[in-house]
Amino acid sequence: MTIRNLDALFKPESIALFGATDEQGTVAATIARNLVEGDFKGRVMLVNPRRRGIFGAESYSDLDKLPEVPTMAVIAIRAASVPKLVARLGKAGTRGVVIINSGPEESAAWRSEKLQQQLLDAAQPHLVRILGPGTVGVMLPRLGVNASFSHLGPRPGKLALLTQSGAIVSAVLDWAQSKDMGFSNVVTLGSMCDIDFGDMLNYLAMDINTDAILIYMEGVTNSRKFMSAARAAARAKPVIVVKSGRFEAGARAAASHTGALVGSDAVYDAVFRRTGMLRVYSVEEVFEAAQTLSNLGRPKGDRLAVLTNGGALGVLAADALAERGGRVAELSPETIEALDGLLPEIWSGGNPVDLVGDADGQRYVEAMETVVKDEGVDALLLINYPTATTSSKESACAVIDCVANLPRLPVFTSWVGSASAREARGHFTANKIPTYSTPQHAVRAFMHVVSYYRGLELLMQTPPSVPQQFTPDTLAARALIDAALDEQRNWLSEPESKGLLEAYGIPVVSTRTALTAEEAGTIADELGSHVVLKIISPDVSHKSDVSGVALDLFGSAMVAEAARSMTERLLAAIPDATVMGYSVQPMVRRPEAYELIVGMVNDPQFGPIILFGQGGSAVEVVNDKALGLPPLNMRLARELISHTRIYKLLAGFRDRPAVDLDAIALSLIKVGQLITDHPEIVELDINPLICDGSGVMALDARVMLEPTDMPASQRLAIKPYPKELEQPIVLDDGTELMTRPIVPEDEPSLHESFTHLTPKEIYQRFFTPLKSLSHSMAARFTQLDYDRDMALVLTEPGIAGKTPIYGVVRLAVDPDRERAEFAIIVGNIMTGKGLGKMMMLRIIDYARQSGIKVITGDVLSDNEAMLGLCKNLGFSQQPSREDNSIANVSLTL
Repeated sequence: MTIRNLDALFKPESIALFGATDEQGTVAATIARNLVEGDFKGRVMLVNPRRRGIFGAESYSDLDKLPEVPTMAVIAIRAASVPKLVARLGKAGTRGVVIINSGPEESAAWRSEKLQQQLLDAAQPHLVRILGPGTVGVMLPRLGVNASFSHLGPRPGKLALLTQSGAIVSAVLDWAQSKDMGFSNVVTLGSMCDIDFGDMLNYLAMDINTDAILIYMEGVTNSRKFMSAARAAARAKPVIVVKSGRFEAGARAAASHTGALVGSDAVYDAVFRRTGMLRVYSVEEVFEAAQTLSNLGRPKGDRLAVLTNGGALGVLAADALAERGGRVAELSPETIEALDGLLPEIWSGGNPVDLVGDADGQRYVEAMETVVKDEGVDALLLINYPTATTSSKESACAVIDCVANLPRLPVFTSWVGSASAREARGHFTANKIPTYSTPQHAVRAFMHVVSYYRGLELLMQTPPSVPQQFTPDTLAARALIDAALDEQRNWLSEPESKGLLEAYGIPVVSTRTALTAEEAGTIADELGSHVVLKIISPDVSHKSDVSGVALDLFGSAMVAEAARSMTERLLAAIPDATVMGYSVQPMVRRPEAYELIVGMVNDPQFGPIILFGQGGSAVEVVNDKALGLPPLNMRLARELISHTRIYKLLAGFRDRPAVDLDAIALSLIKVGQLITDHPEIVELDINPLICDGSGVMALDARVMLEPTDMPASQRLAIKPYPKELEQPIVLDDGTELMTRPIVPEDEPSLHESFTHLTPKEIYQRFFTPLKSLSHSMAARFTQLDYDRDMALVLTEPGIAGKTPIYGVVRLAVDPDRERAEFAIIVGNIMTGKGLGKMMMLRIIDYARQSGIKVITGDVLSDNEAMLGLCKNLGFSQQPSREDNSIANVSLTL
C-alpha cells in the first residue's frame, strides 16, 4: 500500500497536457479547454509540436521546452509513445501522471499487458504515480482543476468520488448539481495499472477536505491492500459504495455444497460488512446516504416514529421499515396519553401517528415535541401530502423552526407531491434537514444511517475471550494433507476429513473405515449399536445423490447387504466409479439438534471465504447462508451466525431451547485457523454439523486440496494474527512471561492495567492527564490491522483477556511502510528488570524485518529514563520545533 507522491496528482503546483489541441470534438481539446478556462492558480502548460497557440494559451513543442517541470502531467497521445514519455517525465522530476484514452484505438492498445508493464517499468525508477490508463481524468474543484474530458465541472464540496467507470462520472455530476452537492475530488481510476482503490482510500482517509468517500466499483485488484485501506478509511469517515455486476452470469459448477452457495456478489457483501463500508444499490442512494450521514447525528437504534397527515402514507412507511429490518417505535402509554390531548379523536392511537388530513404546522410541532421525549423513539419521520385546507410550505417552515430547538434526534421528512411539495423540500434542503420525495425513500435513508453506525459499532465492539484455549495438532493435520497430495489425490476421504477437523478440536462422530462389505458388517457388530453406512468414492461429490448413505442399520448382515446394494447402485449410475470402501459410524440421536453447514471456498479475489448456514441434503434449495472472511474471533463468528434465518431458531424458539451458540462460534474460529494454517485447502464442507444445547458434532465432512507454494497466511485478504512474533521470557526469579501481538480480546486487560499506572506514567505516555481509557480509545489500541500497525504486549501465557498486561510497545506505520512512530509503556510493577529495553529491541527487530526504514518517536524532555534508553539503542535526538518540552527521537534501520 502506498500514498507516495499522490500529492503530485491531488495537490499539483503545475500541470502539463501532452497531446493538447483545439481540434473540435476531440478528447484532448476538451481537456485543454477545461484546464485553460479553470481557476487553477498554478501554471498550465499545453504541449503539441505542431501548434503554437491553443484556446488563447501558449503551447510548447516538447517537454524540454517547458518553462518548468510539471508536478502533474496529463497524457493524451498514442498509447505506444506513452512509456517513453513517462520515463522522460520521471527523469525530469514529474511525479504524477494521468493517462487518458483519446479514442477507441488507444483503449484497445492499453488492453495489452505488455504495454502496461512497459509503462510501469518506465515509471518505477522515478516513483512516478500513474492514474489510468483508461481514465476520464481527475477533478479537484477546491483547486480549480478539471484535468478531465468531462463537460461538467463539479462545484467544491466535501465529498470524494472514486469510480472505475468514466461513463458514470457525467451522470453523477449532473445529478449532484441538481442537489447542490460539491466535491473535494472526482477521480476516475480506469484500469488501475498503478493507483487503485486501496491507494485512494489510504489517501482520502487522511484528507481533511473530504468528509465522505463515494465509490462506484466494478472490482478490486490487490484485495489485502484494499481491505486494509477500507477498514482504516471507514473508521475515519463514511465510505459508501455501489458495486456493479451483482447478478453476473456464469455461476460456477462446484463439487461442494459451499462452492455452490458462494457467489461473487455475496463475497463483496461480506467484504463491505467486514470493512465497515456502507453498501447501496444505486447512484441516487449514494448521494442520499452521503447527504443524510453528513447532516444527521447518530441514532440510538432502529426504532422510527412516523408522524403523517395521511394514514396510508404512514402504513407505506411502516411496510418499508419492516422490509429493511427496522422497527416501528412502540410509543409509551405516557406518550399516547399526551397525544390524546393534542390530536383529534380519530387519530390512529399509535405509531404511525396519523395527525389527520387537516393537520397544520402547529399540530406537527406539538406532536413532534411530544414524541421526541419518548425514550423508545430513536428517530422521527415526518410525512405530509398537500391538502386544500393547509399549506405544505407553512407546515414545513414550522417543522424547520421546531427541529432547530429539538434535542439531537435525527429527523427525516417526506413532503409528497409536485409543485407545492417541491418548494417545501427546497426549504428543508436549505436548512440541512434530510428530505425525500416518498416515504419509502425516507425510510431507506434512515436505514442507511442505522446500517452505517451499526457497522461502525460492530467494528469497535470488544470480542469476548474464546470459551476455551485450543492448541491444534498441526503436525497431524499436515500429515493427512501431505499423504493425500503424495498420492496425487485432491479430495480427502470422509475419515481423513474428519481426522483433519479432529486435529483442530472440532468434535466429530467416531468413524471407522471398511474396505469390503463384510468388513463393514464386522465393524457394525463391534460397535454394537445402530450405525450409519456411507460409501467412499473419489468420483462422488454428494453421496446422497447416488443413494450412498444408509441410516439406522443394525447388525452385520443388514450392514453388509446395504454396502453391496450401495455399490451396485453407484456402478449402475457411474460405471467407471472407484469404490475405495465404506465408512461406518454410530447412529447419532440428538432429537433437539439442528443441522448446520460450515464451509470454505477459495475466492479468486479475496482468498478463503467461510460459509455458515442451515445444513442438510437440501442445503442449496434452502439457501440460508452467510459469508465471512477469516480470521474470525468470537464477536465476528457470532455476527456471522446472526445473518442467517436459522439463527432465530438457534437462539431459542417457543418450547425449543437455545443451542450452544458459543460452540458454533468456536467451530467457525477453528475452521478459520485450519484454512489459515494450511493453504492447500481450497474447499471444505462440514455438512451436517449438528448442534443443540450440549454442543456441536460434525457428522460428515469433505475437504478438497490443491498443491501450492504460497505461504500459509499470504492468501488471506486480512492478515491473520502473527503467531510467529510470540516470544517467551523467563525472569531471574523464574516468573514466566511472554511478548505477543495485541488482540481485540485484550481490551479488558488493557483497562485493568491502566488503573495501575501512576499519573506520571500516564502523562509520559499520552502527554496529557487521563483518568481512564475510553472504550473507543482502547478499541483503537487493541483492534489492529497487522498489515498496517503492530503492538506487542508484555503478559503471562494464557487466554487473551484473562491474563494481565504489564506493558505495551507499539508501532504506527505510515501507508508507505517506510516510517513508523513508536510508543511504549511498562507498568511500575515490572520496571527495573530490563523489560523496556527488551520490548524495544523486539519491536525494532519487527520493524527491520518488515522493511521499515526509520523509527521515530516523541519523548518528553524530562523523561530521562526513556531518553537514556533511546540513546542506548542508537536513536538520535533533537528538540521538537513545535514544542520545546518534547524531544524528537529517530532511528535509521
